[in-house]
Parts: sequence; structure tokens; C-alpha cells
Amino acid sequence: MIPARYGATRLPGKPLAEIDGRPMIWYVWDSARRAEVPSRVVVATDDERIASAVRGFGGEAVLTSTECASGTDRVAEAARGMEEAILINLQGDEPLMHPSVLDAVAAPLVSDPDVHMATAALPQDDPEEYGKPSVVKVVVDARGDALYFSRAPIPHYRDSGTGRYRKHLGIYGYRREFLFRVAALPPSPLEVAERLEQLRVLQAGYRIRVVDVGHDSVGVDTPEDLKAVEERLCGPKRR
Repeated sequence: MIPARYGATRLPGKPLAEIDGRPMIWYVWDSARRAEVPSRVVVATDDERIASAVRGFGGEAVLTSTECASGTDRVAEAARGMEEAILINLQGDEPLMHPSVLDAVAAPLVSDPDVHMATAALPQDDPEEYGKPSVVKVVVDARGDALYFSRAPIPHYRDSGTGRYRKHLGIYGYRREFLFRVAALPPSPLEVAERLEQLRVLQAGYRIRVVDVGHDSVGVDTPEDLKAVEERLCGPKRR
């Protein structure tokens, strides 16, 4: 399920922004359809222009309310009309998400009935990204379940200042009924403080399985992000 909202503040009409002649939503949809596990790929949107573009390139789109406060709410609304037991929430502004990441997030939900929600992280040791608030970090327990997500550098390396950490990627997998439970939770103090919706789940006492993956992704929030993604997808010809 790919939530795609038209009215982004910093880049209005973002899903339809062109990258090498195609709308950005096509790249997200194409990554999802090339994954091995998903049996269906659906774009959930609040705007007929996005839905029309998706149907135009052969994709499936459903219209949702313009009042959805988050991508999770949009996915939950769309999922009420579907029967799939497991849903992957791939945000519509992630055109660089590798198909294998979707498969990795789905894997624990498919194999372990005790896992109700999963996400992905990229282990790395880049000191520059470690310090950026825009790069969300996650620490996990021995089972691989998230202990905490933060925009701050975690874990804190008291002696060396930096070290290996996990960069969180914005993709989630849910069991159907758990998705509805998450969508019904009120905002939590930690979520409000960090501006990270997944903290609502942890603060309510639920677990999130974190799967380590080998491919990074870059979300698109601004025109500058769009240009950077186009250069990565299309190469030097766009520079």
C-alpha cells in the first residue's frame, strides 16, 4: 500500500513531480511491484489527479479521505475495503526504496505470528549522517525489536563520539488488525517531542521488529531532494 497525498506543504503535487519524464509515484509503484512477496500493489490517495496518473500507467489506485492526518491513517482507511492479512506501508515519496527492502520487512510477519509490526534499518557508521536530525536512528534489543527511535544520535558513544548505528528507513509492515489498532491510538508525548509517529506504538507498549537491510533510501520532501533523487536515478546527464 502506497499512501500518496497531493497537498505536501514544501512540494505541492509531490507524487506527480516528474523524474526523467515519469511521475515520482511511478518509481515507488515500480519498486513495489518488483518485490517478490507482495501479491498486490495499491496506491491510496486523496486526489483524483494522482489516482488517474496511477491508472494511466497500469497501477491500482483507491481514493481516500482528504482528512487523513498521516500515511498510516490513509493506509488503514484503504485497507478496510481489502482482505489482505499483511500490509506493507511504502510511503509515496520514497522512489529509491529497493524492492528487497519490502521483502525483508514482510519476512518476519510471514514467518512469525508473534510479530505484528515490522520496519527496516540500515546499519552504517557515517559520522555526518549520524548527527543529522533528519536521519532517524533506532536502537534494538536482542530479539531485534525497537527500543527507541530518535532524531538525536543514538546510541551515544561516550568515549569515541561516534560509531556504528542503525538508520531507520520509512517503511512499515503490519498485520491487518494491528494496523487498525495503531491508527486508533492517540498521539503520545514522545511522538510529539520527536515528531516521529512510530514512537506512539512503542509508548503504548507494543513491539516493532526491526530488520537490517543493505540498501539505503532517500525520501523526497523538497525540490532539492527531488533534484538529488533524479541525479541518482538518471546519472550525470542531469547535472
